Amino acid sequence: MAEVKPGGQPAAELSEAAQSELLDLCEDQFAQLEKLQNEIILCEPDLCENPQEQSVNRLMATDAELKQWLTVEPKLLAANSEVLLQAGKEEMLKLCSELEMVLSCYEAKRDKLRETKELEQKWLEEKKQVLIAATDHAERLQMEKEKLSEHSVLQDTKAKIRKMKVYQENLMESLGDVLEKHVPLPQNESSTNRKKKNIELGLNEDLISLNEILEVLMNKVLNTPHDPYVMIDDTFWPPYIEMLLRYGIAVRHQENNFKIRLETFF
Repeated sequence: MAEVKPGGQPAAELSEAAQSELLDLCEDQFAQLEKLQNEIILCEPDLCENPQEQSVNRLMATDAELKQWLTVEPKLLAANSEVLLQAGKEEMLKLCSELEMVLSCYEAKRDKLRETKELEQKWLEEKKQVLIAATDHAERLQMEKEKLSEHSVLQDTKAKIRKMKVYQENLMESLGDVLEKHVPLPQNESSTNRKKKNIELGLNEDLISLNEILEVLMNKVLNTPHDPYVMIDDTFWPPYIEMLLRYGIAVRHQENNFKIRLETFF
């Protein structure tokens, strides 16, 4: 490859003979171009006035000229090897310069793509970290939700139990008030001769109220459901026991008449 001067021209110069031959070829080509230009100028007045027909004629002429050029074999501009070598060197230098430009463009594009790839990989890593963090947060929220749900159920159950206890206490108080009012103990009949009457009736001073009898029966059922029977002692007033048995509130033991239990109401 020939050495290139700062002006872009090859360092080697053509000989005088080659320069003379090249100038003659240039003059011949220039003369031929002048001849073709004159022929074109002379043909222009004969053109038809119809623009459409004129376009069709030009298209046909161009097509015919193309076909003619396709049949013509290319010829060398000059037969001098020195001229051809110099022209080849110039074309090679031009081609190398264009290839260097293409290479530079592709290298710049490659660097740009590499930078874009690094940015995309960095963005992908960041998104993976965000996804991991979001997944962990979602799992933690799900666990907290489950715990909160269990805690809510537990608190709701406790609230219901407290409510039932309050309702039971109110119900027992109401039952005690009703029983105290309508079914009082015999000794509650106040008189100056209460002890004398108790002795005459055979009453025990330790008798418990009907409310207490019911409470003992209910506690026995709740605490020992497998053995709900209560032994009747002297603190149970017989009329109360008879009333509970008669109205189906309590039942006797099948083998022991001194045992009773609360009737099953469900």
